[in-house]
Amino acid sequence: MTELRGERVTLVPLSEEQAEPLRQIRRHREVADWWGPVEDDFPDEEPTAERWTVLVDGEVAGMIQCTEENEPDYRNAEIDIFLDAGLRGTGLGPDMIRTLARHLTEDRGHHRLVLGANVHNARAVRCYEKAGFRTVGTMHLAGRDFRTGRYEDELLMEYVVEPRD
Repeated sequence: MTELRGERVTLVPLSEEQAEPLRQIRRHREVADWWGPVEDDFPDEEPTAERWTVLVDGEVAGMIQCTEENEPDYRNAEIDIFLDAGLRGTGLGPDMIRTLARHLTEDRGHHRLVLGANVHNARAVRCYEKAGFRTVGTMHLAGRDFRTGRYEDELLMEYVVEPRD
């Protein structure tokens, strides 16, 4: 993994000294509402995800992750993010996503990026749209709400560039 630079954000490979600040961000109600309670082994609980800490002016501001499907006929990557609730509405979310999208398309050769957004998370959907994603459909009963135990719909969103040969 390498350091990635956006307009205002820097994405750095996740390190142990950043784990507690990231846990604090995850515990904030506005983040926890969408990500759920912090797992005991966070940020190491998803071994297949590649994760970066998002820095703004050298301070931990959030996390962005991706998982890659490298099967040549179905090549794509999935993205997920969270941002410190106090930094929302500042344009940092789209900057984070554009920075990772550029890396995944230009450096890693992916032509299609996908993500899921809860249909009730209008702020996230706007952020993803600003970064160039578009909604392609609704995935019914795709994710369980940890508070109610009920499954809810998610929007399937994608970002597509012309594949390189």
